[in-house]
Amino acid sequence: MISVQDAFTILQNNLPALQQVDCPLIQARKHILAQDIFSPVNMPPFQQSAMDGFALCLFDGLEYEIIGEIKAGDSHQVNLSPGQAIKIFTGAAVPDSAQAVIQIEKVTVKDAKLVLEEIVKPETNVRPLGEQIKVGELALEKGTLLNAAAIGFLAGLGLTTAKVFQKPRLGIVVTGNELVKPGQPLEYGKVFESNGIMLESALRDAFFENINRYEVNDDFENTKSKLQTALSENEVVLVSGGISVGDYDFVAHALEELQVETLFHKINQKPGKPLFAGKREDKIIFALPGNPAAALSCFYVYVLPTIKVISGEAANYNQSKTIAIAHDYSVLNTRAQFLKATFVNDEVSVLSHQASSMLNSFSVSNGLVFVPEGNYELKKGDKVAVYLL
Repeated sequence: MISVQDAFTILQNNLPALQQVDCPLIQARKHILAQDIFSPVNMPPFQQSAMDGFALCLFDGLEYEIIGEIKAGDSHQVNLSPGQAIKIFTGAAVPDSAQAVIQIEKVTVKDAKLVLEEIVKPETNVRPLGEQIKVGELALEKGTLLNAAAIGFLAGLGLTTAKVFQKPRLGIVVTGNELVKPGQPLEYGKVFESNGIMLESALRDAFFENINRYEVNDDFENTKSKLQTALSENEVVLVSGGISVGDYDFVAHALEELQVETLFHKINQKPGKPLFAGKREDKIIFALPGNPAAALSCFYVYVLPTIKVISGEAANYNQSKTIAIAHDYSVLNTRAQFLKATFVNDEVSVLSHQASSMLNSFSVSNGLVFVPEGNYELKKGDKVAVYLL
């Protein structure tokens, strides 16, 4: 068995190279930008009205002659003389001969005359050309996570695609003769299968969408065949169950025959001791324990950081936060532990139902408290490492 820290190091040293792809903006959400983007245009590309009102060619008086109107999108140029005004709408181009826009609520209109309440200062309610960004300026840096605002910003610059780090295709292989799909009759000796949908949901929570699922019986040839298919169709493969040392746990042997290099197998931790990590060429394979809570703990601690890093995120495997524990807690274990917990008001509380098979406490957990192996007491207020979910 290896330590948790050794597992982190091994994974960090065996990650495949990042892949880049030109992605349509509509598909680029939650991808990481793979290059700096410089603005091809001024934004706005003309001086723009920030209000509905009147564009003014300023002079010393309070009464202006109205000579027409400009709607958003109008492209005709208007030349105003001092003392002239033109009705204008939000987003419309302010004539170069106008120096300010007065809000419609602050004027009185009499026939073709505009009467102001007071002298207007230059630049009032006018967005200058390039106010947001100018041609050639850095719009977004490499490494930016593209959210809705970033995508809208790029579209506003006239771009239709962005070069991003490609997210991997993800395969989930679920093993076990004892598993029955929810909704089907539950025979004696069977349990409902939950790991597949749980892991897929966890991936989708993290904005990974390209997911394939496979089902495997406890049969060596079937296991080997499905794993081969999963490895050919995906860059990262997650296997649920079948990695322990039972007579019907065929995953390790099947992976060996498929020439998957073992990075590690078994970690000195609880839950999740049987965790396997391997690689074949540029593919990464994780074989997770079959117990649901153990599988999900390993997913958050090892699998998700791996997928994030090879998708271009500046993530790492040791992203725990140091937080005060809200109560006394006795540690009595020969293995390091990841304990389901809730983090509230700058304190963390360890939950009950810590068994590797139990998801009920995990369903209300928002963190995993990491405690090294040993026999010792944690007192209320002691600082502990917490992996926030």
